[in-house]
Amino acid sequence: MSLNDTPSGERVHIAFFGLRNAGKSSLVNAVTGQDLAVVSSIKGTTTDPVKKAMELLPLGPVLIIDTPGIDDEGALGELRVKKALNVLANCDVAVLVHDANEKFSQAEQDLVKIFDERKIPFIIANNKFDLTNLPPMTPQPSVNVSALTGENIDLLKEKIAAFAKKNENEKKLISDLLTPGDVCILVVPVDKAAPKGRLILPQQQTIRDILDSHCSAFICQDSELEKTLKNLSVKPKIVVTDSQVFEKVNAVVPENILLTSFSILFARYKGSLKILVRGAEKLAKLEDGEKVLISEGCTHHRQCGDIGTEKIPAWIKKFTGSKPEFSFTSGGEFPDEEKLKNFDLVIHCGGCMLNEQEMQSRIKRAINADVPIVNYGIAIAHMHGILKRSLEPFEL
Repeated sequence: MSLNDTPSGERVHIAFFGLRNAGKSSLVNAVTGQDLAVVSSIKGTTTDPVKKAMELLPLGPVLIIDTPGIDDEGALGELRVKKALNVLANCDVAVLVHDANEKFSQAEQDLVKIFDERKIPFIIANNKFDLTNLPPMTPQPSVNVSALTGENIDLLKEKIAAFAKKNENEKKLISDLLTPGDVCILVVPVDKAAPKGRLILPQQQTIRDILDSHCSAFICQDSELEKTLKNLSVKPKIVVTDSQVFEKVNAVVPENILLTSFSILFARYKGSLKILVRGAEKLAKLEDGEKVLISEGCTHHRQCGDIGTEKIPAWIKKFTGSKPEFSFTSGGEFPDEEKLKNFDLVIHCGGCMLNEQEMQSRIKRAINADVPIVNYGIAIAHMHGILKRSLEPFEL
């Protein structure tokens, strides 16, 4: 990822839904001004969700998602519909594309009901309006458009932007903990998993938020932390560390300096800190044979000493003295509620590559399945006896 790119988790996710041949793909192309989606008169041309990160005026960085028709048929069609509905988990704004020449179908009504239940802001785009003289009988909010002629496309974009900005995430990563002039130390170990020539996303975002707050950031590895602290002429306001070296950093940082981790910052940023802290209580109660799911929101090449597949399982065994069974998922592979019921605990990464909607969806699935969920940083802090200290910067 380029340092100039807006990460996927920070982009507004705009998903286009509708029946087959309602003109979803044509409208996506009209809204974006690009040929992002394949257009055809044949029903069911879009077989999988198509995603494209781009800049969309007047909104800014977005992720556009074109989905298969929600009325697809047959065994394969059911799978396509399921894939389309799965997009709702990370959808910030939904556009329901309706063929203005047709009646509002039961499938479309059901989709509006889902939008309302999940509190997803949506707008109905009455497409092909240029081909009819009858006013569409659709719920509000709606706008009459034509992907073919371009009629009201700008109006649709403005309405999408209004919804997105209204629901824009105003929470801060770290800047609300600081005052201008504060000094922060970021502990960034460089191991085999660290990307050569760059920092990982949580570190980049934290540095940027510190700079936006008119504060200073000093970055060092854990092996240089003690020397860095001695060399500073002012006391740092806070030390933020990679969770992997939490125990070592805790032993070096004086008690009168705040300490937390990147993962815990992201738990708060995604709006789930309290829930994940409660989930940590299950760690001490794990027994032999109980099933633990360790899940990461991104995909990367697993290497020796990987935190998710090696370090966390080893820490759990040492902390509990038990032998749980571990399962692992990454990227978009996260179980539904029924499958989650097979687990006794979920341990999730910080979710830096997931937008808040997706992270909240995963947490809600765990809650509905009555399975405790905790993230990497909170779990590691709890197992090393420093969770209380790592939560001191926040109001819980």
